[in-house]
Amino acid sequence: MRTAVRRLVTAARKAGHLASGELGVAVSGGADSLALAAAAQHQARRLGLTVHGLIVDHGLQPGSDKVAENAADQLSGLGLRHVTVLTTKVDGPGGMEAAARRARYEVLKKALPAPDAIVLLGHTRDDQAETVLLGLGRGSGPRSIAGMRPLDPPWGRPLLGVTRAQTERACTAQGLAYWSDPHNADPSFTRVRLRHEVLPLLEDVLQGGVADALARTAAQLREDNDALDAIAAELLVGEPEELAVDALAGTPAAIRRRVLRSWLRQRGVTELTDAQLRDIDALIGEWRGQGGVLLRRGLVAQRAHGRLQLDRARP
Repeated sequence: MRTAVRRLVTAARKAGHLASGELGVAVSGGADSLALAAAAQHQARRLGLTVHGLIVDHGLQPGSDKVAENAADQLSGLGLRHVTVLTTKVDGPGGMEAAARRARYEVLKKALPAPDAIVLLGHTRDDQAETVLLGLGRGSGPRSIAGMRPLDPPWGRPLLGVTRAQTERACTAQGLAYWSDPHNADPSFTRVRLRHEVLPLLEDVLQGGVADALARTAAQLREDNDALDAIAAELLVGEPEELAVDALAGTPAAIRRRVLRSWLRQRGVTELTDAQLRDIDALIGEWRGQGGVLLRRGLVAQRAHGRLQLDRARP
């Protein structure tokens, strides 16, 4: 784990981060984040880092403040001088898991110890395998199946090659008492059923190695996505108000849709379904004089005079 932290810090510095030497570690009190905090603190001096422990209290369970307090005590025992408990309110659409995730990332981003800081997250190889399975089951496309990136500033995930069992053993070896979140055993959550039912069954049927294989698949897809995104970026220079259809008509659909997605995001379209993207792509690749595609926030993507435009929908 210490080696994994060192590698991520090296990669972050090559990408222009951590010049300030300020590194955050998000801690829940569980084995993954405590083991990560211990590894980061062990590397702090030799890497010239100041480690900040950022404990998120979602307030979802009675006694969550005590869990946060215990985590803070253990971080102080590891030698961290900067430990902060961050409270947040969990609400909004998408169910409790999604709302908690949004709230957690929002409060952690606000607590960045420096503008160029990276916050380490304790996602493991097991989390990566579950993420890939969720993407496969939901038909979310290659970006979702590609899983989580090790370095996605301001976030860093150095433990994607480490198992959950390894983090638990690391905590035990260092005398760290980790918290087991009851939600991680609640079968009403899809991810919990994947963890305790689906993945063990796949491991049995396929005779082991499934989590490793899913993590490798994610890594391979990230490489492919990066290559296709780079090609698409060459076709989308600057932030054009309109797109010339002729310039994209002969482009493979996989690249063309990446250009369209980036263009729409530049125009403020942040919520886009796969069906909408394909309908917009059809304005170029399958043009029959069809009408525009209605999007969120009262916008419509339409083709006019050989150009793709984004306008306000007419009442």
